[in-house]
Amino acid sequence: MDLLQTLKIALRALRTNKMRSFLTMLGIIIGIAAVIAMMAVGSGASYVISQQIASIGSNIILVLPGTTTSGGLRTGSGGVQTLTSDDVRAIMTESPSVALAAGTIRTSGQVVYGNMNWSTVVMGASPELFEIREWPVVSGRLISQQDADGAAKVCLLGQTVADNLFGSVDPVGRMIRIRKIPFTVIGVLERKGQSPQGQDQDDAVFVPLRTAQRNLVKSPFPNNVGAIMVKARSEELLDKAESEIKSLLNQRHRITNSKEPDYSTRNLSEILAVAEQSSKAMSLLLGAVASISLIVGGIGIMNIMLVSVTERTREIGIRMAIGARRNDILLQFMTEAVLLTMIGGLVGICLGAVGATVVSRILSWPTLISVESITIAFFFSGAVGIFFGFYPARKAAGLNPIDALRYE
Repeated sequence: MDLLQTLKIALRALRTNKMRSFLTMLGIIIGIAAVIAMMAVGSGASYVISQQIASIGSNIILVLPGTTTSGGLRTGSGGVQTLTSDDVRAIMTESPSVALAAGTIRTSGQVVYGNMNWSTVVMGASPELFEIREWPVVSGRLISQQDADGAAKVCLLGQTVADNLFGSVDPVGRMIRIRKIPFTVIGVLERKGQSPQGQDQDDAVFVPLRTAQRNLVKSPFPNNVGAIMVKARSEELLDKAESEIKSLLNQRHRITNSKEPDYSTRNLSEILAVAEQSSKAMSLLLGAVASISLIVGGIGIMNIMLVSVTERTREIGIRMAIGARRNDILLQFMTEAVLLTMIGGLVGICLGAVGATVVSRILSWPTLISVESITIAFFFSGAVGIFFGFYPARKAAGLNPIDALRYE
């Protein structure tokens, strides 16, 4: 018996008991739909994290003020400003593995334009920061070295600040006030979105570092910076760049083996890579949990096929009596099992795609349905049919023709 004839017989047998066939497929349908939806949610999470990683920049090391001890009391991390603009210049010029370094200092303030105002983060930054973070402007220009050297009262707006102060009006060239000090808007930065910590990176105003040190941050040490952002020349040189930075700062800050460093370094690429790996693991976990329902559906198929073998024992005996071989009977029942799971798989894929779309719209969470997940789900459903259909098919093929003909 050829495969086409076997397929026709299998389809006829499934149509004979439509309701039972549908209920048998239901477990597979639900399982495949759950796998597709869960993998889409997990892929969406991975996409969000990868976008956040891209928004930070690549090959970045963050240098932060560390702890200090005074009178037996230790301050928390960053409790004392121990980094200076001179450290930034030294890292730039004396560390061969470093491509760029930028000092930053952070404060907050009320930003006012006309009768509009907005409370936001104000960042003093070196011009190199925007190259390190790969952050261009959508209009206007970036802070120049001339602005930085002259402590010019100019600023760049993040998209969130621009939207709340100016709406649809182009802010470039207009005057705003930060803590009652007038600043000219020279550009609007491209939208970055949320950081890996969930903060809105666009809710910020950037001014030249020296301008912030002199006018906005009230510190007895106006040369201090709150952090240094460093870009290594390549991903391969990240560890070497970090080692060079530590060696240089230890020398500059007179840190000996017996003295605790007054700074700390963080390799952002490693931190964000761990976050991405965690997201991928969560995606696989969601898919694995959803796959349990496929196994349950497969057990249901095996049970129904065993019932079908019992009901059709006399039919099997007649077919064997007129010349059907055991392999023909095995192939017929295997074909029925695989058809059930494959049809259920196709329906489940459609329902999973619809479910992922609904989840995305209700929760405003991106979901990504990949061709890979659809292919895996479809062939996995076929594998379930083969695995759970083999035992009933073998039992049918192993029947004695004489006993099968006598079966009532």
